[in-house]
Amino acid sequence: MLYQEELMDHYKYPRNHKTITSPDFAISELNPSCGDRIAIEGKISDDSISDLGFSGSGCVISQATASMLTEHCIGKKVDIALTLSKNDIIAMVGLEMGPTRLKCALLSLQVLQHGLLSLQAKK
Repeated sequence: MLYQEELMDHYKYPRNHKTITSPDFAISELNPSCGDRIAIEGKISDDSISDLGFSGSGCVISQATASMLTEHCIGKKVDIALTLSKNDIIAMVGLEMGPTRLKCALLSLQVLQHGLLSLQAKK
């Protein structure tokens, strides 16, 4: 029950639900199977994530996970964020999820990692 309360708290009071001024990367993706959309913008300083903001629409799991993930990653090295996996997200969310819900939970990780990789590719 505790995990469900934390998930609902992040959904009702999302952390980092904002726009970043002059972001180093900005990327948006859609989960076509359910219509969830997540956009993430970020600033990188000394190979660390100094700020992240997200916006989007969709189910509780996709939106709450974006809040949890951005909160978790601010201050971390880019390399650490790129090593986060499905298992890290499952642990963060703390709920048993079927394949459809898992796609919702993984959307923000996919978006963040694609943004970070696109930024690295430009360097």
